[in-house]
Amino acid sequence: MKRVLGAFAAAAMACGGSGLQRPAFDGARALEYVEAQMAFGPRIPNTEGHRRTGDWIEEQLRSRTDSVEVQAFDHVTLDGDTLHLRNFIGRFLPDHPERVVYLAHWDTRPHADQSANLAQQRLPVPGANDGASGVALLLAVADALRDAPPAYGVDLVFVDGEDYGDFSAPDRPDVLIGSTYYAASLDPAHLPLFAVVWDMIGDRDLQIYREGYSVADAPEVVERVWRTAEDLGYGRVFRVNPVRTVVDDHVPLQEKGVRAIDVIDFDYPAWHTTEDTIDKISAESLQIVGEVAVAVLR
Repeated sequence: MKRVLGAFAAAAMACGGSGLQRPAFDGARALEYVEAQMAFGPRIPNTEGHRRTGDWIEEQLRSRTDSVEVQAFDHVTLDGDTLHLRNFIGRFLPDHPERVVYLAHWDTRPHADQSANLAQQRLPVPGANDGASGVALLLAVADALRDAPPAYGVDLVFVDGEDYGDFSAPDRPDVLIGSTYYAASLDPAHLPLFAVVWDMIGDRDLQIYREGYSVADAPEVVERVWRTAEDLGYGRVFRVNPVRTVVDDHVPLQEKGVRAIDVIDFDYPAWHTTEDTIDKISAESLQIVGEVAVAVLR
């Protein structure tokens, strides 16, 4: 069932007109957070790199946010493997009844199935943009909110197991695992005002188009984000047309009744290949998206 934004959120949306102040966000620091994740290697569930990255994310959140929740759970795949997964939720103003969710996935894909070289398709995806950029954005948003707390509750959600299996399989059994688990944990009587998924937002050649399921299910949230980008002078990056559709972590949230959208760069040639490396990411792109992300919360 769709849920309208409350009066508080509607009032906040009205603040995004001309004269919007450029928010504090450090794109260079966000790039350092990408580099830190890449140093752990691929973040594939059940690997040492995955475990160390999860511990690092939890440590970062505990030093920045007001409270931290760890959702530890197991998932059995279609092949019978048991994945040990963790979602991390860092909260600002955890007791505030009005809440907004920002979400990114932190795992990386086991196999580079889109690589042109057949031998490389057996190798893991490094995940600089597809994974590390979204995590880095949320951590840098946490830096900004620590220095200037929001006026209402914000939950930064880092979900696991997004990119493990086959997105074309019926019912998506082994993908979007963490966001599905997180969505199931939400109280239907106390859903967030809205949610934004940030995915693959560090590409040097950044072009972000509106996503189809987002436009259909939460057009007012899409409008808020894109209008904020326009007010900040980033209309050349946050493009209105064409609308493209993708199954991503916002879908389980929408199925729960959350007004959720996906902010994603569709045009990333290194997607699901071994070429998804740190040289494809720029501090400038992270700066642009980060300023928009912080401004949406002000």
